[in-house]
Parts: sequence; C-alpha cells; structure tokens
Amino acid sequence: MTEYEVVIGLETHIQLNTQTKIFCSCKADSWEQPPNTNICPVCTGLPGVLPVPNEAAVEKAVILATAMHAEPQSLSFFDRKNYFYPDLPKGYQITQYDRPIAVGGYLDLPMPDGRTRRVTINKLHLEEDAGKTKNEKGKRYIDFNRCGVPLVEMVTNPDIRSADEAAQYLTRLRQLLRWLGISEADMEKGHLRCDANVSIRPKGSAELNTKTEIKNVNSIDAVRSAILVETERQIREVESGGEIKPWTLDWDDNRKSLHKMRSKETEADYRYFREPDLLPVHLDDDWKERILADFPELPLARRQRFMDTYALPEYDAEVLTSERSLSEYFEAAAQAYGGDAKQVSNWLMNDVMRMLNDANIPASQLRLRPEHLAEILKLVDAKAINNAIGKKLLKKVEKSGKSPAEIVEAEGLAQVSDDSAIREICQKIIDSNPAEVESCRSGKESLIGWFVGQVMREMRGKADPQMARQILSELLKQ
Repeated sequence: MTEYEVVIGLETHIQLNTQTKIFCSCKADSWEQPPNTNICPVCTGLPGVLPVPNEAAVEKAVILATAMHAEPQSLSFFDRKNYFYPDLPKGYQITQYDRPIAVGGYLDLPMPDGRTRRVTINKLHLEEDAGKTKNEKGKRYIDFNRCGVPLVEMVTNPDIRSADEAAQYLTRLRQLLRWLGISEADMEKGHLRCDANVSIRPKGSAELNTKTEIKNVNSIDAVRSAILVETERQIREVESGGEIKPWTLDWDDNRKSLHKMRSKETEADYRYFREPDLLPVHLDDDWKERILADFPELPLARRQRFMDTYALPEYDAEVLTSERSLSEYFEAAAQAYGGDAKQVSNWLMNDVMRMLNDANIPASQLRLRPEHLAEILKLVDAKAINNAIGKKLLKKVEKSGKSPAEIVEAEGLAQVSDDSAIREICQKIIDSNPAEVESCRSGKESLIGWFVGQVMREMRGKADPQMARQILSELLKQ
C-alpha cells in the first residue's frame, strides 16, 4: 500500500486582551456577561456609525509579530470581507487582506526526539471577531457580545507533518502569548481558536493536494484528535478510489467525529475591498521603538540560557520557562542564593510549584519571595535548620509574609547539633524499643531509618538527622 504523509497548515485566531473592542468603546472580554448586553451601534453595524481603531490592539499585534520573527509593516490597510452569516450583523467583517500588519515569520518547535521543526508564517493580520451562534432544541440563538473583539489571525504555511506537531505548535504559541501578556490564550473561553487545513500526499511527494478545513475545535487535544480522524478519512477515501473535496468540516468533540458544514469558500467569494471608513495604519520608527521598549527575552531563548548559565538539565529549564513569572522567580532566587542553581530548581519544582498549584496563582503573587527561598537554602546549607524544617518554613513564610530567620527565631526551629542532647534522645529511643533493637542487631539494618524517624519525632524535627543516624549506628553496635 502507498505510504502517505499528512500536510497541515493552521489558522489561529488570537483574542487580544485589550480593555475595549477594536473599533468601539465596548468592553472587550464579555465572557461572563449576559447575551447581547455588551454591544453598541458600532459593533452591531447600525447605519451611519464610524469605527475608530484601537491603538492598543495595533501595539499588541506588533509585539506578537516581533516575537514571531515577522516583519511589522510601516503601512497597512483595513479591508471588508463580505459574507452573510447570522452572527455577523454588518454582513461583512473588517479585517486586513493584502496589506496586513505583518508578514513572514516563524515559530521553532523543539521536538521530543531532539530535532526542531520550524513552522513558517504567511502573515499576521488584525480583524474584528463575529458574534456567537447557539443551536438549542431546534432554535438558533445569536449573541452579539463578541462582535468587534480584537483578533490577530495568524496563518501558517503547510509546514506541519503530524497531529502531534500541530499540538506542539499550539502549546508553544499559547505559552508565547501568555509570556508576552497580550492574550489569556484560553481555548475554552475562545481567546485562542484554531482551524486546521489538512491534506495528504504520498510520502516523498512535494505536491500540495486538495485540503479540507476543520473548524470549531476548542482545545489542543481536540485539534490533535480531529486531525488524526480527518487524516484517516482522507486515506480511506483515496485508497477506495474516491476524490478529496474541499469541504469545511465541523468537529464534534463529544462524538470524536467530523461532519460536513459546507463547501470551502475561495477568496473570490469574499469580494474584498478597502474599508472606506478607516484610514491606513502608519507604523513609524518612533512608535515601533516605544512599543518594543520593554520587549522581553523569549521562552526558548531563556530556556537555552538557563541550561548554559545555570547548568540546568533540559527538563528543569523547560519546566521553569513554562511561564514567565516562574522563570523570573527562579532567576531571582538563584542569584540571591549564589550557590548551586540546581538546588533552587529542585526546591522550586518540587515544593514551591505545589504551593502555586494548590493556590492556583502565578509565582509573582507568592508572599514567599525569591529572596526568602534563597535564605531558606542558605540556612539549610549552614545546618542552622534541616531539610524538613526548611520545607515547613516555605509554608510558614507564605502564610505570614515574615522572613525565614524571623520565624526560626520566634518558633525555636533551629537545628539541634549538640552531640550530648541528641545522644540522650537516641539512648532513650533504644531503651524503649528492645524488639526493634534486637531485629536491627540481627541483620535488619533498614530499621535504622525507623530509629532516626523516632528521634526526629521526639525532638520535633529539630535534630540533625545525619548526626542522629551516626549516633544510633554507634549505640546499636554496642
């Protein structure tokens, strides 16, 4: 049988987190508002209204374009895309066609097998969102709240070769959007939406065959599943002698199945022309410089720098750069600590991140500041406290906001390293547990850990565990 490869291009619609919509003063994010309450004559397209561009939307689009290695254009235009659908009140959408805000660009995807897949971008353009249509019990309901919400549509070239690569692209894109602070990128709330264009061809062929477009996919896992289902369908169709038709397909996530919505439109169907009510966008050098004045180091670059500068394993660097404030927290703590950065990474990933997950907050909102974590590590290194007390200190500092040294002093948590004090408790534990002593002396040496635990319990966790183990071993041999 012929071996096929899948060819995928993705169209992503990214909702920018501006305060207001792209051409009016209505609130941009109306996720929790009742239907049709966040609208005005402009976003519902009433006769005689004039749109006014949102400067913040342009600036956020320029930031995204720069992060995607695209070239922001000094002159771009808005256009009308004409089509008729119930949730598009004007009968057209204001978008950008042949002169978008940015062209070109790419996003590199580090793959699990060590290679890098470069996904190139055709263009990035600004546009307004349409409303939402809901079908329920044979009736169709329209909510116009989302009309006019600012979007960047980003179209990739057909560079993706598997459903897993498509999922990786969306994962990296979502990370980047949140890192830049320009979108919440929550697919369940529609902040990030994806249409997948899918075609197949014999492996080794360079031909681009007829593609289908998958719509209404609201999670990264659903994108992966939908592409796999459509790839299998197209292979079956071709193998049985059929022909792939350029359909637009609807994904049903509950049934894990695709259904034909309509034949795919061509650009000619939309009858694009310049938007007569909007002037061109002039992006001069001064404005661009102001926009990019605080442009951050990007996730993949920071990931590599953490491996180079702090000698972190790739896994640690990947986790610590998954979110921008977490990466900044790590770096501040590592610099304040001054010791082995892997120690900071271990505590951060094993203990601090558990606190973040439990509280559902970003690292920037912790009361346990990076310098507090560094101070706790220094106290452990100096044997002023042991590891167990250090772990408890994390929560105590987070709860109180006090420094670790203050809490250690106030609660008497300093580690006991006095030989005579620990020896007295060790002897007490041995005298109280003759059966366990006999078992240990008879060869069950693993019981030494149990004895250490009893000493730590008796001394409320403050004993030096290494010293306790050494003294217990000495006494048990007598």
